[in-house]
Amino acid sequence: MRTILAVAATLMTLAQSGIGTGTGKPLRINVMDVEGGQATLIVSPSNESILVDAGWPGFNGRDADRIAAAAKELGISRIDYLVVTHYHTDHVGGVPQLVAKVPVGTFVDHGDTVEHTEQGDGLYKAYLPVRDKAKHLLVKPGDTIPIKGLDVRVVSAAGEVLKTPLPGGGQPNALCASAPMRDPDPSENARSVGIVVSLGAFRFVDFGDLTWNKEHDLVCPNNVIGPVDLYLTTHHGLNQSNNPALVQALHPRVAIMNNGTKKGGSPEAWQTVHDSPGLLDLWQIHIAEAGGKDHNVDETFVANLNETTSFGITVSAQRDGSFTVTNPRTGQSKPYPKHN
Repeated sequence: MRTILAVAATLMTLAQSGIGTGTGKPLRINVMDVEGGQATLIVSPSNESILVDAGWPGFNGRDADRIAAAAKELGISRIDYLVVTHYHTDHVGGVPQLVAKVPVGTFVDHGDTVEHTEQGDGLYKAYLPVRDKAKHLLVKPGDTIPIKGLDVRVVSAAGEVLKTPLPGGGQPNALCASAPMRDPDPSENARSVGIVVSLGAFRFVDFGDLTWNKEHDLVCPNNVIGPVDLYLTTHHGLNQSNNPALVQALHPRVAIMNNGTKKGGSPEAWQTVHDSPGLLDLWQIHIAEAGGKDHNVDETFVANLNETTSFGITVSAQRDGSFTVTNPRTGQSKPYPKHN
């Protein structure tokens, strides 16, 4: 009954606000719960799909099962493009199990791994034979992923970042002068493939696990991206990422943190995102143990209160920039208006 009432209330709100009416098929996004990894499924109005990362390996195929279930719910039978942001276990480890359940048309990545340890080489060697059975797109900043009706732009890859401003970007970033730099990150995190997904006026960003200095380079001295509507917090909301110079420059209206109970959601990063000027709401995949009572959002905006459930957070966006975020655990949806 609670879910029915919540949906009815949402539909009434949408009708009153004009959100989601008469603007065509939506862009749909499911930020899935893969327990502190990443698996974000994006389905265009033309029903083409992008999956960003495939979660963890093992756990009896847990993450592959969750991705397959989300794909079925969104009405797709294949992943057109699988973007592997970088070669860490919680992002690429689940690929072999996933392709056994859902076919993938094209793999997108930044090229060879830079982590030549037993684990790093092992992850990459497990990925390669799977990738080699499909098409492969090696990307660099400025490249696009061809999805009908969407603009999907690569803004970071292999340690390089975009230098030419996107439409709406290019403004000087006053925060750069005071933004501290950190020691260089030689890991795969700093080589993450980051993308900006645009449907008309609506803009969504996912930078994988891009770390502090590369985030700085992406928006300093000028913010080449411009403002966005939806920000998937970088690196699960860890404080190695979510540089204030980036977060505030993006000026997101809404943020989603793809954290786990015991991973991500660090108080420093949470506070940076929470305090970003213009932010209307922050949503979380899990209550973060590291955050305590002062650095977690209200439970209404949390998909999972513990590790016994596996809800994601879903988004439906329109060309006019309006979008709706839904917490399936509660059935609550919240609409955000179109651009003026």
